[in-house]
Amino acid sequence: MKLNDLRPNETRKNRKRKGRGQGSGLGKTAGKGHKGQNARSGGRVSPGFEGGQLPLQRRLPKRGFNNPMKKEWSIVNVSDLNIFDENEEVTPDALIEQGLIKKVKDGVKILGDGKLEKKLTVKANKFSKNAVERIEEAGGKAEVI
Repeated sequence: MKLNDLRPNETRKNRKRKGRGQGSGLGKTAGKGHKGQNARSGGRVSPGFEGGQLPLQRRLPKRGFNNPMKKEWSIVNVSDLNIFDENEEVTPDALIEQGLIKKVKDGVKILGDGKLEKKLTVKANKFSKNAVERIEEAGGKAEVI
């Protein structure tokens, strides 16, 4: 044995055994004090409760408008489509398979950022004008599903 092999002993601490007599230090009320809401079984205040005072989330002003009818598009740029082979058909399922989008959401929209270097048939729910130009410039077709 060498000095660099020495390690302190592993410390082992017993768990607290509540309500097991006075000698344990946590007998009788089991560390919950006398009476009151927190001494009861299932007794706790809900998160955000401030003792009857108006909670912070209700005191602060609400801002803006959240449109429940808003559509959320899965967006793909034209430059990302260079992953596909020449003359291949690009569908939402093919985009998921290649890992360009995680899920379709309300539909797939193709944006015209970057340059397309291959002739592809792209099928999506929506295209930007720029995207259609770039796809047709490369000799491909943009089809709306």
